[in-house]
Amino acid sequence: MTALLLALAAGALVGLALGSLGAGGSILTVPALIYLLGFTPAEATTASLIIVIVTSLAALVAHARAGAVRWRAGLLFAAAGLLPAAAAGLLSVHIPAIVLTLAFAVLAVLAALRMLRRRTPQGAGTVSAGRAAGAGAGLGAITGFLGVGGGFLAVPALVGVLAVPMSAAVGTSLLVIIANALVALTARAATAVTLDWVLIVPFIATAVLGAWDGKRLAAKVSPNTLQRVFGSLLLAVAVTMAAGVVL
Repeated sequence: MTALLLALAAGALVGLALGSLGAGGSILTVPALIYLLGFTPAEATTASLIIVIVTSLAALVAHARAGAVRWRAGLLFAAAGLLPAAAAGLLSVHIPAIVLTLAFAVLAVLAALRMLRRRTPQGAGTVSAGRAAGAGAGLGAITGFLGVGGGFLAVPALVGVLAVPMSAAVGTSLLVIIANALVALTARAATAVTLDWVLIVPFIATAVLGAWDGKRLAAKVSPNTLQRVFGSLLLAVAVTMAAGVVL
Protein backbone atom coordinates (compact mmCIF):
# COMPACT_ATOMS: atom_id res chain seq x y z
CA MET A 1 0.00 0.00 0.00
CA THR A 2 2.85 2.39 0.82
CA ALA A 3 4.47 1.80 -2.58
CA LEU A 4 1.15 2.46 -4.31
CA LEU A 5 0.71 5.77 -2.47
CA LEU A 6 4.26 6.79 -3.35
CA ALA A 7 3.63 5.93 -7.01
CA LEU A 8 0.48 8.09 -7.03
CA ALA A 9 2.25 11.04 -5.40
CA ALA A 10 5.34 10.83 -7.60
CA GLY A 11 3.22 10.52 -10.74
CA ALA A 12 1.29 13.67 -9.87
CA LEU A 13 4.52 15.65 -9.42
CA VAL A 14 6.00 14.37 -12.66
CA GLY A 15 2.85 15.25 -14.60
CA LEU A 16 2.71 18.71 -13.04
CA ALA A 17 6.27 19.45 -14.16
CA LEU A 18 5.74 18.18 -17.70
CA GLY A 19 2.44 19.97 -18.14
CA SER A 20 3.64 23.32 -16.84
CA LEU A 21 7.24 23.44 -18.10
CA GLY A 22 7.49 20.80 -20.82
CA ALA A 23 10.54 19.75 -18.82
CA GLY A 24 11.68 18.43 -15.48
CA GLY A 25 9.07 15.71 -15.11
CA SER A 26 10.93 12.91 -16.82
CA ILE A 27 14.17 13.59 -15.02
CA LEU A 28 12.27 13.24 -11.74
CA THR A 29 10.72 9.94 -12.85
CA VAL A 30 13.90 7.83 -12.80
CA PRO A 31 15.00 8.69 -9.23
CA ALA A 32 11.40 8.29 -8.03
CA LEU A 33 11.24 4.80 -9.51
CA ILE A 34 14.63 3.82 -8.08
CA TYR A 35 14.54 5.33 -4.60
CA LEU A 36 10.82 5.33 -3.83
CA LEU A 37 9.59 2.23 -5.64
CA GLY A 38 12.66 -0.01 -5.67
CA PHE A 39 13.25 -0.32 -9.42
CA THR A 40 16.74 -1.12 -10.70
CA PRO A 41 18.37 1.56 -12.92
CA ALA A 42 17.67 -0.53 -16.04
CA GLU A 43 14.03 -1.05 -15.06
CA ALA A 44 13.63 2.60 -14.06
CA THR A 45 14.99 4.06 -17.29
CA THR A 46 12.78 1.76 -19.38
CA ALA A 47 9.67 2.38 -17.29
CA SER A 48 10.44 6.11 -17.36
CA LEU A 49 10.20 6.13 -21.15
CA ILE A 50 6.74 4.56 -21.01
CA ILE A 51 5.57 7.02 -18.36
CA VAL A 52 7.04 9.98 -20.23
CA ILE A 53 5.41 9.00 -23.53
CA VAL A 54 1.90 8.65 -22.10
CA THR A 55 2.12 11.72 -19.87
CA SER A 56 3.68 13.92 -22.55
CA LEU A 57 0.98 12.85 -24.99
CA ALA A 58 -1.72 13.95 -22.55
CA ALA A 59 0.02 17.29 -22.01
CA LEU A 60 0.59 17.71 -25.75
CA VAL A 61 -3.13 17.38 -26.44
CA ALA A 62 -3.85 20.16 -23.94
CA HIS A 63 -1.25 22.47 -25.51
CA ALA A 64 -2.37 21.62 -29.05
CA ARG A 65 -5.95 22.57 -28.22
CA ALA A 66 -4.64 25.96 -27.16
CA GLY A 67 -2.72 26.31 -30.44
CA ALA A 68 0.61 26.31 -28.59
CA VAL A 69 2.48 23.68 -30.65
CA ARG A 70 4.74 24.38 -33.64
CA TRP A 71 4.40 21.04 -35.40
CA ARG A 72 6.89 21.56 -38.24
CA ALA A 73 9.68 22.88 -36.01
CA GLY A 74 9.08 20.13 -33.46
CA LEU A 75 9.11 17.32 -36.01
CA LEU A 76 12.28 18.63 -37.70
CA PHE A 77 14.03 18.90 -34.34
CA ALA A 78 12.88 15.43 -33.31
CA ALA A 79 13.95 13.86 -36.62
CA ALA A 80 17.59 14.77 -35.96
CA GLY A 81 17.50 12.82 -32.70
CA LEU A 82 15.86 9.59 -33.82
CA LEU A 83 18.97 7.63 -34.80
CA PRO A 84 21.04 8.81 -31.80
CA ALA A 85 18.14 7.87 -29.51
CA ALA A 86 17.97 4.36 -30.97
CA ALA A 87 21.74 3.83 -30.79
CA ALA A 88 21.99 5.14 -27.23
CA GLY A 89 19.03 2.99 -26.17
CA LEU A 90 20.79 -0.14 -27.38
CA LEU A 91 24.05 0.91 -25.72
CA SER A 92 22.53 1.71 -22.34
CA VAL A 93 21.52 -1.89 -21.56
CA HIS A 94 25.20 -2.88 -21.57
CA ILE A 95 26.28 -0.18 -19.11
CA PRO A 96 26.73 -1.08 -15.39
CA ALA A 97 23.94 0.17 -13.13
CA ILE A 98 26.27 2.32 -11.02
CA VAL A 99 27.54 4.13 -14.12
CA LEU A 100 24.00 4.84 -15.32
CA THR A 101 23.00 6.13 -11.89
CA LEU A 102 26.03 8.40 -11.59
CA ALA A 103 25.61 9.72 -15.15
CA PHE A 104 21.98 10.43 -14.44
CA ALA A 105 22.85 12.24 -11.19
CA VAL A 106 25.40 14.44 -12.96
CA LEU A 107 22.90 15.29 -15.70
CA ALA A 108 20.24 16.06 -13.10
CA VAL A 109 22.57 18.46 -11.27
CA LEU A 110 23.33 20.28 -14.53
CA ALA A 111 19.65 20.42 -15.41
CA ALA A 112 18.74 21.77 -11.98
CA LEU A 113 21.40 24.48 -12.11
CA ARG A 114 20.24 25.44 -15.58
CA MET A 115 16.64 25.75 -14.40
CA LEU A 116 17.65 27.80 -11.35
CA ARG A 117 19.89 30.20 -13.27
CA ARG A 118 18.00 30.59 -16.52
CA ARG A 119 15.54 33.33 -17.24
CA THR A 120 12.80 32.75 -19.78
CA PRO A 121 14.74 32.63 -23.09
CA GLN A 122 13.96 34.82 -26.04
CA GLY A 123 13.60 33.55 -29.59
CA ALA A 124 16.54 33.92 -31.96
CA GLY A 125 16.19 35.90 -35.14
CA THR A 126 17.89 33.37 -37.41
CA VAL A 127 17.99 29.60 -37.41
CA SER A 128 21.10 27.56 -38.15
CA ALA A 129 20.35 24.16 -39.70
CA GLY A 130 23.63 22.78 -38.34
CA ARG A 131 22.93 23.92 -34.81
CA ALA A 132 19.38 22.60 -35.00
CA ALA A 133 20.58 19.18 -36.17
CA GLY A 134 23.29 19.06 -33.51
CA ALA A 135 20.91 20.02 -30.72
CA GLY A 136 18.33 17.48 -31.88
CA ALA A 137 20.92 14.70 -32.12
CA GLY A 138 22.33 15.44 -28.67
CA LEU A 139 18.89 15.45 -27.13
CA GLY A 140 18.05 12.13 -28.79
CA ALA A 141 21.22 10.52 -27.45
CA ILE A 142 20.44 11.66 -23.89
CA THR A 143 16.89 10.36 -24.17
CA GLY A 144 18.01 6.94 -25.37
CA PHE A 145 20.85 6.52 -22.91
CA LEU A 146 19.28 7.75 -19.67
CA GLY A 147 15.56 7.29 -20.30
CA VAL A 148 14.68 10.97 -19.89
CA GLY A 149 12.71 13.14 -22.28
CA GLY A 150 15.21 15.98 -22.22
CA GLY A 151 12.64 18.75 -22.06
CA PHE A 152 14.97 20.87 -19.93
CA LEU A 153 17.25 20.96 -22.99
CA ALA A 154 14.54 20.96 -25.64
CA VAL A 155 12.75 24.13 -24.49
CA PRO A 156 15.77 26.47 -24.62
CA ALA A 157 17.00 24.79 -27.83
CA LEU A 158 13.65 25.29 -29.54
CA VAL A 159 13.61 28.95 -28.52
CA GLY A 160 17.25 29.78 -29.14
CA VAL A 161 17.99 27.57 -32.14
CA LEU A 162 14.68 27.20 -33.99
CA ALA A 163 13.25 30.60 -33.01
CA VAL A 164 10.09 29.07 -31.53
CA PRO A 165 8.39 31.63 -29.25
CA MET A 166 8.35 30.73 -25.56
CA SER A 167 4.55 30.59 -25.64
CA ALA A 168 4.80 27.58 -27.98
CA ALA A 169 8.12 26.08 -26.83
CA VAL A 170 6.67 24.08 -23.93
CA GLY A 171 4.03 22.38 -26.08
CA THR A 172 6.47 21.82 -28.94
CA SER A 173 9.05 20.27 -26.61
CA LEU A 174 6.47 17.64 -25.65
CA LEU A 175 6.29 16.57 -29.29
CA VAL A 176 10.07 16.19 -29.39
CA ILE A 177 10.07 14.26 -26.11
CA ILE A 178 7.45 11.80 -27.38
CA ALA A 179 9.29 11.10 -30.64
CA ASN A 180 12.66 10.50 -28.99
CA ALA A 181 11.20 8.41 -26.17
CA LEU A 182 9.28 6.19 -28.59
CA VAL A 183 12.45 5.41 -30.55
CA ALA A 184 14.48 4.80 -27.39
CA LEU A 185 11.79 2.50 -26.00
CA THR A 186 11.65 0.54 -29.26
CA ALA A 187 15.42 0.05 -29.11
CA ARG A 188 15.03 -1.47 -25.64
CA ALA A 189 12.09 -3.70 -26.56
CA ALA A 190 14.25 -6.78 -27.07
CA THR A 191 15.98 -6.49 -23.70
CA ALA A 192 14.97 -8.71 -20.80
CA VAL A 193 13.65 -6.10 -18.36
CA THR A 194 10.73 -6.99 -16.09
CA LEU A 195 8.44 -4.08 -15.23
CA ASP A 196 6.10 -3.80 -12.26
CA TRP A 197 2.87 -2.66 -13.94
CA VAL A 198 1.02 -2.64 -10.62
CA LEU A 199 3.05 0.46 -9.76
CA ILE A 200 3.57 1.88 -13.26
CA VAL A 201 -0.13 2.13 -14.15
CA PRO A 202 -1.15 4.27 -11.12
CA PHE A 203 2.02 6.34 -11.63
CA ILE A 204 0.89 7.07 -15.19
CA ALA A 205 -2.70 7.79 -14.12
CA THR A 206 -1.79 10.55 -11.67
CA ALA A 207 0.91 11.84 -14.02
CA VAL A 208 -1.71 12.40 -16.74
CA LEU A 209 -3.97 14.22 -14.29
CA GLY A 210 -0.99 16.25 -13.11
CA ALA A 211 -0.11 17.18 -16.70
CA TRP A 212 -3.56 18.67 -17.23
CA ASP A 213 -3.25 20.62 -13.98
CA GLY A 214 0.23 21.72 -15.02
CA LYS A 215 -1.09 23.22 -18.24
CA ARG A 216 -3.54 25.32 -16.22
CA LEU A 217 -0.82 26.23 -13.72
CA ALA A 218 1.44 27.48 -16.51
CA ALA A 219 -1.20 30.05 -17.45
CA LYS A 220 -1.29 31.46 -13.91
CA VAL A 221 2.33 31.33 -12.69
CA SER A 222 5.37 32.83 -14.42
CA PRO A 223 7.74 30.35 -16.13
CA ASN A 224 10.67 31.68 -14.10
CA THR A 225 8.92 30.92 -10.82
CA LEU A 226 8.03 27.40 -11.95
CA GLN A 227 11.59 26.81 -13.11
CA ARG A 228 13.01 27.81 -9.72
CA VAL A 229 10.59 25.58 -7.82
CA PHE A 230 11.22 22.48 -9.91
CA GLY A 231 14.92 23.30 -10.21
CA SER A 232 15.30 23.36 -6.42
CA LEU A 233 13.49 20.03 -6.10
CA LEU A 234 15.56 18.46 -8.85
CA LEU A 235 18.82 19.67 -7.32
CA ALA A 236 17.94 18.06 -4.00
CA VAL A 237 17.12 14.78 -5.75
CA ALA A 238 20.30 14.89 -7.85
CA VAL A 239 22.57 15.56 -4.87
CA THR A 240 20.95 12.68 -2.96
CA MET A 241 21.51 10.33 -5.90
CA ALA A 242 25.14 11.37 -6.34
CA ALA A 243 25.82 10.99 -2.61
CA GLY A 244 24.26 7.52 -2.64
CA VAL A 245 26.56 6.41 -5.47
CA VAL A 246 29.74 7.94 -4.05
CA LEU A 247 29.13 6.86 -0.46
